[in-house]
Amino acid sequence: LKSGIDILVGTPGRIKDHIENSKLELSSVKHVVLDEVDHMLDMGFAEQVEEILGSSYKKGSENNPQTLLFSATCPRWVYDVAKKYMKDEYEQIDLIGKKTQRTATTVEHLAIQCRSSQRAGVLGDIIQVYSGSRGRTIVFCETKREANELAMNASLKQDAQSLHGDIPQKQREITLKGFRNGVFEVLIATNVAARGLDIPEVDLVIQCSPPK
Repeated sequence: LKSGIDILVGTPGRIKDHIENSKLELSSVKHVVLDEVDHMLDMGFAEQVEEILGSSYKKGSENNPQTLLFSATCPRWVYDVAKKYMKDEYEQIDLIGKKTQRTATTVEHLAIQCRSSQRAGVLGDIIQVYSGSRGRTIVFCETKREANELAMNASLKQDAQSLHGDIPQKQREITLKGFRNGVFEVLIATNVAARGLDIPEVDLVIQCSPPK
Protein backbone atom coordinates (compact mmCIF):
# COMPACT_ATOMS: atom_id res chain seq x y z
CA LEU A 1 0.00 0.00 0.00
CA LYS A 2 2.83 2.42 0.82
CA SER A 3 4.41 1.95 -2.60
CA GLY A 4 1.14 2.57 -4.42
CA ILE A 5 -1.03 -0.09 -6.10
CA ASP A 6 -3.33 -0.39 -9.11
CA ILE A 7 -5.97 -2.77 -7.73
CA LEU A 8 -7.15 -3.30 -4.14
CA VAL A 9 -9.36 -6.27 -3.26
CA GLY A 10 -10.74 -6.31 0.27
CA THR A 11 -13.62 -6.78 2.67
CA PRO A 12 -15.43 -3.59 3.82
CA GLY A 13 -14.28 -3.94 7.44
CA ARG A 14 -10.61 -4.31 6.57
CA ILE A 15 -10.62 -1.48 4.01
CA LYS A 16 -12.32 0.76 6.59
CA ASP A 17 -9.57 -0.07 9.13
CA HIS A 18 -6.88 1.04 6.68
CA ILE A 19 -8.71 4.29 5.89
CA GLU A 20 -9.16 5.09 9.59
CA ASN A 21 -5.46 4.35 10.24
CA SER A 22 -4.50 6.71 7.36
CA LYS A 23 -2.91 3.86 5.39
CA LEU A 24 -5.32 4.13 2.47
CA GLU A 25 -6.58 7.12 0.51
CA LEU A 26 -9.31 6.67 -2.12
CA SER A 27 -9.85 10.16 -3.54
CA SER A 28 -8.36 9.25 -6.95
CA VAL A 29 -10.04 5.86 -7.35
CA LYS A 30 -11.31 5.35 -10.93
CA HIS A 31 -13.30 2.09 -10.68
CA VAL A 32 -15.41 0.60 -7.88
CA VAL A 33 -16.57 -3.02 -8.05
CA LEU A 34 -18.97 -4.55 -5.53
CA ASP A 35 -19.19 -8.32 -5.78
CA GLU A 36 -22.23 -10.11 -4.30
CA VAL A 37 -23.88 -6.70 -4.20
CA ASP A 38 -27.07 -7.98 -2.55
CA HIS A 39 -24.93 -8.94 0.48
CA MET A 40 -22.69 -5.87 0.30
CA LEU A 41 -25.66 -3.51 0.41
CA ASP A 42 -27.53 -5.53 3.02
CA MET A 43 -28.17 -3.88 6.36
CA GLY A 44 -24.90 -5.01 7.96
CA PHE A 45 -22.58 -3.83 5.21
CA ALA A 46 -24.42 -0.84 3.70
CA GLU A 47 -23.12 1.64 6.30
CA GLN A 48 -19.53 0.46 5.90
CA VAL A 49 -19.74 0.68 2.10
CA GLU A 50 -21.23 4.18 2.46
CA GLU A 51 -18.38 5.32 4.72
CA ILE A 52 -15.70 3.86 2.42
CA LEU A 53 -17.10 5.34 -0.79
CA GLY A 54 -18.36 8.63 0.63
CA SER A 55 -15.17 10.56 -0.13
CA SER A 56 -14.89 9.18 -3.69
CA TYR A 57 -18.33 10.28 -4.92
CA LYS A 58 -19.52 13.86 -5.43
CA LYS A 59 -23.18 14.41 -6.25
CA GLY A 60 -23.66 15.11 -9.96
CA SER A 61 -19.93 15.00 -10.72
CA GLU A 62 -18.76 13.64 -14.06
CA ASN A 63 -15.54 12.47 -12.42
CA ASN A 64 -17.12 9.91 -10.11
CA PRO A 65 -15.65 6.39 -10.37
CA GLN A 66 -17.12 3.91 -12.80
CA THR A 67 -19.27 1.61 -10.64
CA LEU A 68 -19.76 -2.10 -11.43
CA LEU A 69 -22.13 -4.27 -9.40
CA PHE A 70 -22.20 -8.07 -9.66
CA SER A 71 -24.74 -10.42 -8.11
CA ALA A 72 -26.51 -13.71 -8.79
CA THR A 73 -29.71 -12.18 -7.38
CA CYS A 74 -30.80 -8.54 -7.57
CA PRO A 75 -33.94 -7.75 -5.57
CA ARG A 76 -35.64 -4.42 -6.31
CA TRP A 77 -34.14 -2.79 -3.20
CA VAL A 78 -30.61 -3.43 -4.53
CA TYR A 79 -31.28 -1.11 -7.46
CA ASP A 80 -32.74 1.53 -5.15
CA VAL A 81 -29.65 1.56 -2.91
CA ALA A 82 -27.26 1.23 -5.87
CA LYS A 83 -28.58 4.46 -7.45
CA LYS A 84 -26.49 6.37 -4.92
CA TYR A 85 -23.34 5.21 -6.67
CA MET A 86 -24.51 4.92 -10.27
CA LYS A 87 -25.32 7.41 -13.03
CA ASP A 88 -28.97 7.87 -14.00
CA GLU A 89 -28.38 6.10 -17.32
CA TYR A 90 -26.80 2.99 -15.79
CA GLU A 91 -26.82 -0.19 -17.86
CA GLN A 92 -28.19 -3.49 -16.58
CA ILE A 93 -26.76 -6.73 -18.02
CA ASP A 94 -28.83 -9.82 -17.23
CA LEU A 95 -27.17 -13.18 -17.93
CA ILE A 96 -30.17 -15.18 -16.68
CA GLY A 97 -33.00 -13.58 -18.63
CA LYS A 98 -36.40 -15.21 -18.50
CA LYS A 99 -35.16 -18.72 -17.78
CA THR A 100 -37.27 -20.21 -15.01
CA GLN A 101 -34.92 -23.19 -14.56
CA ARG A 102 -31.91 -21.69 -12.80
CA THR A 103 -30.36 -24.90 -11.55
CA ALA A 104 -28.65 -27.62 -13.52
CA THR A 105 -31.14 -29.79 -15.39
CA THR A 106 -29.06 -32.87 -14.50
CA VAL A 107 -29.74 -32.40 -10.77
CA GLU A 108 -32.71 -34.14 -9.14
CA HIS A 109 -34.46 -32.25 -6.33
CA LEU A 110 -36.26 -34.03 -3.49
CA ALA A 111 -38.03 -32.67 -0.38
CA ILE A 112 -38.37 -34.93 2.66
CA GLN A 113 -40.48 -34.04 5.67
CA CYS A 114 -39.42 -35.40 9.07
CA ARG A 115 -39.35 -34.42 12.74
CA SER A 116 -36.27 -32.67 14.05
CA SER A 117 -35.58 -35.55 16.45
CA GLN A 118 -35.51 -38.00 13.52
CA ARG A 119 -33.26 -35.91 11.32
CA ALA A 120 -29.91 -37.58 12.05
CA GLY A 121 -31.34 -41.04 11.37
CA VAL A 122 -33.04 -39.92 8.17
CA LEU A 123 -29.84 -38.22 7.00
CA GLY A 124 -27.89 -41.44 7.52
CA ASP A 125 -30.41 -43.38 5.44
CA ILE A 126 -30.52 -40.77 2.65
CA ILE A 127 -26.72 -40.73 2.39
CA GLN A 128 -26.61 -44.55 2.22
CA VAL A 129 -29.23 -44.66 -0.54
CA TYR A 130 -28.23 -41.67 -2.69
CA SER A 131 -24.50 -41.42 -2.13
CA GLY A 132 -23.47 -45.03 -1.50
CA SER A 133 -20.41 -46.18 0.41
CA ARG A 134 -17.84 -44.30 -1.70
CA GLY A 135 -19.72 -41.13 -2.71
CA ARG A 136 -19.33 -37.71 -1.16
CA THR A 137 -22.03 -35.63 0.52
CA ILE A 138 -22.29 -32.03 1.76
CA VAL A 139 -24.90 -31.34 4.46
CA PHE A 140 -25.81 -27.68 5.11
CA CYS A 141 -27.03 -26.63 8.58
CA GLU A 142 -28.30 -23.35 10.00
CA THR A 143 -26.03 -23.23 13.08
CA LYS A 144 -22.52 -24.24 14.21
CA ARG A 145 -24.00 -26.24 17.10
CA GLU A 146 -26.22 -28.20 14.72
CA ALA A 147 -23.23 -28.97 12.48
CA ASN A 148 -21.16 -30.25 15.42
CA GLU A 149 -24.02 -32.38 16.79
CA LEU A 150 -24.74 -34.01 13.43
CA ALA A 151 -21.05 -34.68 12.75
CA MET A 152 -20.79 -36.61 16.03
CA ASN A 153 -24.15 -38.41 15.77
CA ALA A 154 -23.88 -42.20 15.66
CA SER A 155 -26.76 -42.38 13.14
CA LEU A 156 -24.41 -41.04 10.49
CA LYS A 157 -22.60 -44.28 9.86
CA GLN A 158 -20.18 -42.60 7.46
CA ASP A 159 -17.09 -40.61 8.43
CA ALA A 160 -18.24 -37.00 8.90
CA GLN A 161 -16.50 -33.74 9.77
CA SER A 162 -17.93 -30.28 10.43
CA LEU A 163 -17.00 -26.92 8.92
CA HIS A 164 -18.13 -23.58 10.38
CA GLY A 165 -17.01 -20.12 11.46
CA ASP A 166 -15.59 -21.16 14.85
CA ILE A 167 -13.09 -23.52 13.24
CA PRO A 168 -9.70 -21.80 12.61
CA GLN A 169 -8.84 -21.11 8.97
CA LYS A 170 -5.90 -23.52 9.00
CA GLN A 171 -8.11 -26.38 10.23
CA ARG A 172 -10.79 -25.48 7.65
CA GLU A 173 -8.19 -25.89 4.88
CA ILE A 174 -7.11 -29.27 6.28
CA THR A 175 -10.77 -30.39 6.49
CA LEU A 176 -11.52 -29.31 2.91
CA LYS A 177 -8.38 -30.99 1.61
CA GLY A 178 -9.39 -34.23 3.36
CA PHE A 179 -12.89 -34.02 1.86
CA ARG A 180 -11.52 -33.39 -1.65
CA ASN A 181 -9.11 -36.30 -1.33
CA GLY A 182 -11.77 -38.71 -0.05
CA VAL A 183 -10.34 -39.08 3.47
CA PHE A 184 -13.93 -38.75 4.77
CA GLU A 185 -17.23 -38.86 2.87
CA VAL A 186 -19.56 -36.39 4.60
CA LEU A 187 -18.93 -32.66 5.13
CA ILE A 188 -21.43 -30.99 7.49
CA ALA A 189 -21.22 -27.21 7.09
CA THR A 190 -22.87 -23.90 7.84
CA ASN A 191 -23.10 -21.22 5.14
CA VAL A 192 -19.36 -20.59 5.57
CA ALA A 193 -19.05 -23.24 2.84
CA ALA A 194 -21.89 -21.97 0.65
CA ARG A 195 -19.80 -19.77 -1.65
CA GLY A 196 -16.60 -20.18 -3.56
CA LEU A 197 -15.85 -23.87 -2.99
CA ASP A 198 -14.81 -26.06 -5.90
CA ILE A 199 -15.19 -29.68 -4.85
CA PRO A 200 -15.63 -32.17 -7.70
CA GLU A 201 -17.42 -35.50 -7.46
CA VAL A 202 -20.03 -34.52 -4.87
CA ASP A 203 -22.99 -36.86 -5.38
CA LEU A 204 -25.40 -35.40 -2.87
CA VAL A 205 -26.13 -32.00 -1.28
CA ILE A 206 -28.58 -31.90 1.64
CA GLN A 207 -30.20 -28.77 3.11
CA CYS A 208 -31.32 -29.46 6.69
CA SER A 209 -33.96 -26.74 6.34
CA PRO A 210 -35.29 -24.73 3.40
CA PRO A 211 -32.44 -22.41 2.31
CA LYS A 212 -33.04 -18.71 2.99
